[in-house]
Amino acid sequence: MVTMKCVRLVRSNIMTRENTGVTFTIDDDALNWTGDGEYLRIEPWGTNSVRVRSRLMQPVIDADWALLEAKADPQEVKIAIDGNRAELTNGLITVRAEQYEQSADVSICRLTFLNTETGESLLRECTDGGALRLRARAHNPRMDGAESPTVMFEANAGEHIYGMGEYQQPVMDLKGCTLELAHRNSQVSIPFMISSKGYGFLWHNPAVGSVTFGNNRTEWKAGVADQIDYWITVGTNAQIENQYADATGHAPVMPEWGLGFWQCKLRYWNQEELLNVARTFRKKRIPIDLIVIDFFHWPLMGDFRFDEEFWPDPKAMADELHEMGIRLMVSIWPQIDLQSENYDEMRHHNYLAKTRQGKDVGMWWPRDNQFFDATNPAARDFVWELCRKNYTDLGVDAFWLDEAEPEWGGDYDYAHYLYHIGPVGKVGNVYPQLYNKTFYDGQRSIGREGDIVNLTRAGWAGSQRYGSLIWSGDVHSTFEDLKAQITCAIHMGAAGIPWFTTDMGGFNYGGLDDEEFKELYARWCEFSCFSPVMRNHGNRVPYTKIEGKPTVDRIGNPIDHITTGADNEPWSYGEDIERLMVKYINLREAMRPYTRQLFAAAHESGQPLVRGLFFDFPGDDEAANIADEYLFGPDLLIAPVTESGVRSREVYLPGGPETTWTNLHDGNSHEGGQTVTVEAPLDVIPVFARNGADHGLNGMI
Repeated sequence: MVTMKCVRLVRSNIMTRENTGVTFTIDDDALNWTGDGEYLRIEPWGTNSVRVRSRLMQPVIDADWALLEAKADPQEVKIAIDGNRAELTNGLITVRAEQYEQSADVSICRLTFLNTETGESLLRECTDGGALRLRARAHNPRMDGAESPTVMFEANAGEHIYGMGEYQQPVMDLKGCTLELAHRNSQVSIPFMISSKGYGFLWHNPAVGSVTFGNNRTEWKAGVADQIDYWITVGTNAQIENQYADATGHAPVMPEWGLGFWQCKLRYWNQEELLNVARTFRKKRIPIDLIVIDFFHWPLMGDFRFDEEFWPDPKAMADELHEMGIRLMVSIWPQIDLQSENYDEMRHHNYLAKTRQGKDVGMWWPRDNQFFDATNPAARDFVWELCRKNYTDLGVDAFWLDEAEPEWGGDYDYAHYLYHIGPVGKVGNVYPQLYNKTFYDGQRSIGREGDIVNLTRAGWAGSQRYGSLIWSGDVHSTFEDLKAQITCAIHMGAAGIPWFTTDMGGFNYGGLDDEEFKELYARWCEFSCFSPVMRNHGNRVPYTKIEGKPTVDRIGNPIDHITTGADNEPWSYGEDIERLMVKYINLREAMRPYTRQLFAAAHESGQPLVRGLFFDFPGDDEAANIADEYLFGPDLLIAPVTESGVRSREVYLPGGPETTWTNLHDGNSHEGGQTVTVEAPLDVIPVFARNGADHGLNGMI
């Protein structure tokens, strides 16, 4: 590295070095640059990490969308200025800023991010392209006076990219992909990636946008935003995840009841049906930790209470479940029916999201409704108070926060809607994080610290700190969808969301007597056993119409009840499937000490439970792009069967001769660095223990 004059940092003191129009300044421990209308700020932000912000014509904003205050060790921070070049070092990361004159009246400051120890360039802003006059940091103007910021970096040859959340594609290495930065049902955008070159990158912007990890360049773009804002960290994969958790928040402690089996279907429609299912679990001695009451247990969406016709005594129901050792979760939707008993008050107090023009409806299923505005603190308090009174005070233990994107009319017209904190197109991606915050803060306020899990259909950077267990949405019941869940789980973990689950068997549809579906259900059950949370759910056919008095809205309109799906319990699919499910539920019980360790590591240092082979074996080129295997923690390699009719499969075992892998089905051991073919009958998922760490599971599969 070039030797430059070091400047001793003095808090609250500003130093300026001016030389032929060069202006670098040191403000506290940050390096600033100004020129051509741009204010650029580079500052240490946690261990081995920096935050970069850029704004036109005004100093940068202290936005806290996901980033928490993260202190750097002052001994690790150095800033040096020498004419048209400056460097900021924070431990393993060094940022080099170089000013050059693009023209007589335009100055550019180009950034390069380096590994301090090796001097290797990790990420470098694109050049101006000579006569192309490109801007690596472009504040593109919009017709409405706002701007659409874009950042472009040079592509790194041979780089592998992971993370970014949940996209329904069986793609491991994201290099070459273009991803929408927006939430949809079964798509969760977490704008954090890790690179095989040894860095992590957070796009700290909740706007709807896109990212392209191209072979010619990497390009991050926000549709509309006030500034460019991103965070970079350097280290091993484990270090990166730890530093990211320090910067955006650690997942809480997973309660003991999150380690076992969860039972759900669409939907248990009355109190006695739910209790009978719970009693049957106990009668059959099938372990169960939690049972779920799905949607439309309420009179109207937005009432946030039980329908008394079908749930006459929720407190007695919860008490009986608790006596059986079973926790109770209820579904919450953010939609407020225009005839809900809470609609007028929420409308008058501006607790609802709005359309920017036209009829004020956020979604029209099953009737016209609006979404509660989780970005408004007063709205969050209002909704929580209703849920405390009508749910937790009656014994409800946990919440299922459905429709968390939200689903905006079904066609995701992001530009059409407005929140308390701004237009959805500008800030919308943060909604699920704040939706989860509503219930996390509420449960903490009643003393449930360390006992909080919120199942949710979407999340964003920082959601992990609010006890968010994100599931993969309403995926279809196909083997193709099952295969995609493997990469979804891996990428969610890499993106800093360690708590993840799926609908066992897929959401839509699946018949009780359909042999093809039963095979899929069996394979999905095996995969679910080795997921962070083992959870049974689905919308099975045939549907049944719910009899009962029609709900009557406030203006006298009768409303028919939503149908319920077919049975979805372990015993619903015949003796063979029941036997298989019980086998894996008991296996899950046997894994409790191990899963407890994994959740502890997620809490303490941000380590994912589900990780690609690349995570623990970064030097194994063969492991870099394997999309149908994963590690469940550091010790177990899982190779799900994701094709119909398949009864054996090839499995790549990473590492070298120093690593041994023991097949927990047949007990045979193999050296790493090779592909083996193993048997996989319908009741067997290939699982291998690393270096003898079988956690007592050998022979149980």
